Amino acid sequence: MRQLLVATNNAGKLREFERLLGDLPAEVVGPAQIGLRLEVPEPYETYAENATAKADAFCRASGLLVLADDSGLEAAALDWGPGVRTGRFGGPDVSDRVAALLEQIDDATDRRARMVCWLAIGVPTEADPGIELFSGVMEGSVTRARRGSGGFGYDPVFELPSGLTNAELPEAEKDRISHRGRAVAAASQRLRELLGD
Repeated sequence: MRQLLVATNNAGKLREFERLLGDLPAEVVGPAQIGLRLEVPEPYETYAENATAKADAFCRASGLLVLADDSGLEAAALDWGPGVRTGRFGGPDVSDRVAALLEQIDDATDRRARMVCWLAIGVPTEADPGIELFSGVMEGSVTRARRGSGGFGYDPVFELPSGLTNAELPEAEKDRISHRGRAVAAASQRLRELLGD
């Protein structure tokens, strides 16, 4: 069975991708599982560029078919930021980015938000890796306090139209409707083709 390398060192994100990709004819692995240590800068202004940089670097380093993502939270109260800087929101010294977000938009009446994910598939070739892009979006709003114990990152403060946060959803439901789940669904057929299914 071919290996599909998910280009992330984030344990929560890797677990989610393992579930989302579970029905593909591939062994889904993270960098640590193949002994790969690689940190790729994400200096770009778009999710697509950041995801592409990661897919390219991990594909070159491993020689494997690679799936990389860049995703983020966009809040109306922050002029639809932090976006590509979600993972660094509040600065390098902030240990609780969720708390920083809630504090910054504490007085905001417009709580609309969305979660965005761009996926880059890195296809190993003899020349430069081929890169193919897919995306997914989930609409919702930012709560005033954390709710739920599931998920990771901003899930406890991202509320869906149903009134539940991502962290309150059963995993299977979150996987079906999340920004990452939708992006994987968009990429699924192409991944199957590349894996020879």
